[in-house]
Amino acid sequence: MTVDDIDRPSQEERDSHFKPGSIKRVKLKNFLTYDAVEFMPGPRLNVVVGPNGTGKSTILCAICLGLGGQPPLLGRADDARLFIKHEKDQATIEIELAPKLKSTGRPDAVHVIKRVIDRDRGSEHGKGKGASTYFINGHKSNLKSVQELVSERYQIHIDNLCTFLPQDKVGNFSGFDKQALLAETEKSLSGHLYNTHLDLIDLEKALQSSGTDVASIENELEKLKKENERLEREKELMEERQSYIERIDLLKKKRAWLIFDTKREEAKSAKERREELKKKKKEAEKGLRPLAEKHGKVEGEVSRVQSRVKSLDLQARKDQKAFSDCTAKMDRYSDEVEQEISEYETIESAQRRAEKEVDKQRRRLEEVEAEAETFPPIDEIERTMKQSQAEMRSVKAEMNREKARAQEMLQSIEESEDRKKEAVQQLDRLKDDKKLRLQRLFAKAQNVEQAYKFIDQNRKMFRRPVWGPVAAEVLPDDPGTASVLENHVSQASWKSYVVECKEDYDLLYREVREKRKIPINIITVERIKLNQLTRMYSDQRMDVLRREHGFLGYLDETFRAPDHIMQALINRHNIDKVLIGGEGVQNSLDRKDLVEFLSTREAHDRRPGKLSSCFFYTFRNETFKYTNQVSRYTGEIGTDVQNIVAAKLLRPGSDPAKKDQLAETIRKADELIAKLQPTVDEGKAALEKMNTKGQVISAQFKEAKRTKNDYGQYKMKLKNQRDKFEEAQENAAKDNDKEKARRVAKIKKLMEISISTSENAAKAHNAMMKNTHNLTGIKITEDSLSESLRKLNDQLKEKQKETAELANEYKVADNEYNQKKDNLRKLLKEAESIAPMEEWRERLDQDDIPENLEGVEDALGEAENKVNSITDNPHVMRQYEERKKEIAKLQAQLDEAGGEKDMKRKHLEQKLTRWESSLVNIVKDVNNKFSAYMKEVGCAGEVRLYTAGAGDDRDNNGENVRYNFKEWGVEILVKFREASTLQVLSAQTHSGGERSVSTIMYLMGLQNLMSSPFRCVDEINQGLDERNERLVFKRIVENSTLSAGASNYDHCGQYFLITPKLLPNLDGMENENITVLFVFSGAHNFTSCLDWNVDKFIEDKKKFSSQGGEENVINYSSSGSSKKRKSR
Repeated sequence: MTVDDIDRPSQEERDSHFKPGSIKRVKLKNFLTYDAVEFMPGPRLNVVVGPNGTGKSTILCAICLGLGGQPPLLGRADDARLFIKHEKDQATIEIELAPKLKSTGRPDAVHVIKRVIDRDRGSEHGKGKGASTYFINGHKSNLKSVQELVSERYQIHIDNLCTFLPQDKVGNFSGFDKQALLAETEKSLSGHLYNTHLDLIDLEKALQSSGTDVASIENELEKLKKENERLEREKELMEERQSYIERIDLLKKKRAWLIFDTKREEAKSAKERREELKKKKKEAEKGLRPLAEKHGKVEGEVSRVQSRVKSLDLQARKDQKAFSDCTAKMDRYSDEVEQEISEYETIESAQRRAEKEVDKQRRRLEEVEAEAETFPPIDEIERTMKQSQAEMRSVKAEMNREKARAQEMLQSIEESEDRKKEAVQQLDRLKDDKKLRLQRLFAKAQNVEQAYKFIDQNRKMFRRPVWGPVAAEVLPDDPGTASVLENHVSQASWKSYVVECKEDYDLLYREVREKRKIPINIITVERIKLNQLTRMYSDQRMDVLRREHGFLGYLDETFRAPDHIMQALINRHNIDKVLIGGEGVQNSLDRKDLVEFLSTREAHDRRPGKLSSCFFYTFRNETFKYTNQVSRYTGEIGTDVQNIVAAKLLRPGSDPAKKDQLAETIRKADELIAKLQPTVDEGKAALEKMNTKGQVISAQFKEAKRTKNDYGQYKMKLKNQRDKFEEAQENAAKDNDKEKARRVAKIKKLMEISISTSENAAKAHNAMMKNTHNLTGIKITEDSLSESLRKLNDQLKEKQKETAELANEYKVADNEYNQKKDNLRKLLKEAESIAPMEEWRERLDQDDIPENLEGVEDALGEAENKVNSITDNPHVMRQYEERKKEIAKLQAQLDEAGGEKDMKRKHLEQKLTRWESSLVNIVKDVNNKFSAYMKEVGCAGEVRLYTAGAGDDRDNNGENVRYNFKEWGVEILVKFREASTLQVLSAQTHSGGERSVSTIMYLMGLQNLMSSPFRCVDEINQGLDERNERLVFKRIVENSTLSAGASNYDHCGQYFLITPKLLPNLDGMENENITVLFVFSGAHNFTSCLDWNVDKFIEDKKKFSSQGGEENVINYSSSGSSKKRKSR
């Protein structure tokens, strides 16, 4: 028979084997390790296998979260957003459940549940409760609806460890006490069984309290009767209080009318006063007018007199000024006369001084004329100047030509230097990778930036240097190395800071973490051991790895970093033991069994077992990471392969081609500068010689020019001296008689003017005295009129004040009257609203109501005191009637209480009989299976029902007084050694493997009794030796693949067993009810699950076995694509 001849069931027939509520399909997107995956489990036993870390437990997580479970049930995290794949924003879980069947036998509606988890939703520091969106059959729903559908319709209990046992909760199961184990067992078997247990606990509490019911009722009845007597007294007081309240209301009505009457009289008085003030105000205004007219007339006369005084005062000031001016002129002319007389007397002495000045200027002229002999001829000086100017023009022209040539070359050099400087600056900026990485890191982690600023501003506080963040301190050799390094080292380490002593660690943690509440990662490196590294491989093996397998070296050799940073990465991530390889590594992996070579210990290493290893290599422009880990259980090598993405945090800050271009620009600029510089230096030397020559010529020209200037100054000096000599001769030859006559004439004229000015001064003085006399008389008149005006003004103000006060009093009286009138209207309206006069006149005029306001206030106060003295209790009447009803009711209860206790006991015993019978039968069935299963593995086991001594404590009538339902439980007793006795399973007594065997056997004993359509167990076989693992797997297969009953789905349900390994040649693997789900991971695995073709694989395997070859190629892809593997 060939593979094609196998008779496989149709899809419809296959679907008919799914128990309602079983999982038919799971689809994941961006969930933990999966980008996108969809798988269809079988209806019975599903074995999920794959290497560690590939995503097996992720399937269990998806089932839990997809069916409305929350992260704490998995024991991994408390926030659903942590299950989103790294660097993705959203994860999707979609689960299709097998439908229930209608009464016609046809399938009911299929339910597809979808959960979308969004990283950006929900509180940032919360538990991610708001981050999920739920859908049922494509329609938006909510968590409550999903949970109701799952638990009530399909009886799926994700929170029950008997049906859903994730990897991180395996240890919790054996840690249950007997009460918790019974509760979990009841929940997994039947919700009714667990609810009945809770009802029995409540009934027991009620039964225990019923014995005191009769006495309590009697006491309550007596208490109520006494209470009613008190209420009856209070009722009478309330009736009395009500009568006083009614009287208070009547008195308030009377008071309102009495207040109105009082206020009406007050309004009449206010009106009379207003009229009286109005009359007085008119009389005062009438007497004010004559006084005001007289005041105005006097005020006009005062104004005219003041105008005359002002005019006379102005004329007096003018006369005073004229007299002062004449007096000043007389004094000035007198001084001039005296001066002229003095000048007349000094004419003779001036003549003698002029003759002496002539002799002096003659001698000085002779000295100046003698200086002419010291100067050369002027023609010779001018020839020297012209010759020097011609030579200077020639030298200057030659220097200008040389400067122009040098300037052109200097400009070229400056332009080259500018280009070089700009290129160097750009290159420096491009080379500052540390700054660029800091910017990238700070953009993603604000806390790292805050910590960096504190450290940078306070470096003097630390004893030793503080390094970091680590990502900013490393410098990879190339982008490939950056990708490898970033992948190998954790993000936490990249954001860490490195200190060199514990004191700096304590200081940094205290200041940043505790005081400023900034999260910070700190690594302490006190000792540097870079010179004492122990390499993973010997030099001989490393030579072989380089030569034959394509390795280049160790990871720590591919980048540069400060010693303390390098030591921190070695301590934390073993970068000194990680290999880096090129294209040749892939060939060694395919053909030379590289993994086996790396895992084999060298001859000098006598330790047992194999070596774990880690290496990176590049193949076809892609980088891969191989991690080879030795299994703790089998000792075999497990391989994990990852495709390395390009670096983000450590990527180069700039384009290498740009750096090369800038370096070339700098080189060319240096070459041009080196070429032009010698020529520039020669030009500078030539210019220096020309400049020296020019300086000599310039000195000759300046000397000739100075001599010419000195000669010109001499000629001017000679002319000035001659002018002075001539002036002295003229002064000595003047006619003094004429000067004397002129002086005498001037003195006569000044005397005449002085006499005329004296006469004018006398006239001005007479006019001034006359005006002063007139002004004095007018001022006396002004003072008299001003005094009269002041008196009239005082009288007028007094009268105006009197009139204003009367007007103000009238205004106040008018306002007071209007207010009283308005208030009276309000009081009338209020009194009419409280007690209309026509309706209440007769009642208010009765003899028991006082007729004056004072009497009403006294009566009102007395009534209010009475009311206040009686505490208000508005509910006393209702309470009184209710108490009467309660007394009657309690009397009836007292009559009936005698038989109620018997009814409760009978109801409890009825429930107990059915519940205990079912529980005993279940425990008996589970015990028989558990004992048999434990016997299969060479051990002993027993399951007991613990009843906490129920039935032992009875009263005199033989009635059960205490059942202790709350303490009932299930005990698992096991024995793993012949010499030992049965002991209760516990984490303190038994090993992990023993607890795993006991747990799985107990669950197997429960399997056929469970109501849930599927069960999940994750890595329950970890810690088992080979023998027990085979026996346990055999038991799981037998229990999970039992033949169906009357219908295809009438079986124990779906079962998920997740394990990282399966032993070879296991019994039962050929069973058609087993579905094996392989989880592939790594660079050379399938890109799609549809690439796997079982039929093709079996055919190639048979062909390979028949040929017995070592290097056969197996093509197992249905699409024709092949994957090459060395056959073993």
